[in-house]
Amino acid sequence: MIEVQETQTPQEETQVQSQVKSFLRETLETLVLTAIIFFAVNFMTGRFKIYGASMDNSFQDGQYIIVSRLAYLLSKPQRGDVIVFVPPGHPEATFLERLAGIPGETDFIKRIIGLPGDTVVVSKGTVSVDGVVLNEPYIKEPMRPYQDQTWTLGPDQYFMLGDNRNFSKDSRDPSVGPISLGRMIGKVWVVYWPLPDWKLVSHYRYP
Repeated sequence: MIEVQETQTPQEETQVQSQVKSFLRETLETLVLTAIIFFAVNFMTGRFKIYGASMDNSFQDGQYIIVSRLAYLLSKPQRGDVIVFVPPGHPEATFLERLAGIPGETDFIKRIIGLPGDTVVVSKGTVSVDGVVLNEPYIKEPMRPYQDQTWTLGPDQYFMLGDNRNFSKDSRDPSVGPISLGRMIGKVWVVYWPLPDWKLVSHYRYP
């Protein structure tokens, strides 16, 4: 019995090679596009996990949030904005770390209370800005009276407070103090995890 070995014609070999090259090209294009989208998203936004109770009852320990890094390239920070920032004494994430979506381990989430040029007074459990006592429906409970404190903010200083005032390390603490715009990572945009907590974050505007 004679066995006949089938061989591919040059035309068939060329077709197979073309199909392989096409597959490899499409795979490479998909990987490059995925990488571009990944880095673009991380350039524009940041993802963070909330640790602690300093922002109860607006945010909860263990929630995951997305922060817009571009918010303050388009507009100035406003009183009532909830932001994530790098506290003094802690290194900021490098450009490559941010591009890769690696969050800093010591970043703070707080609310902007005072803007550049404001005079902020904390006295007898209340907060006033330029002599006007703030109406703050978002705080968890009344702030326990501690000691009267007054800050007059410079041209690039923002006064930050947690919504859970009695359990928050914020601008009242000398180790934190007012924050510069350069230390702000971005404006909190959405809570995305756990799924039942999903929400777009609203930023309070004072009357």
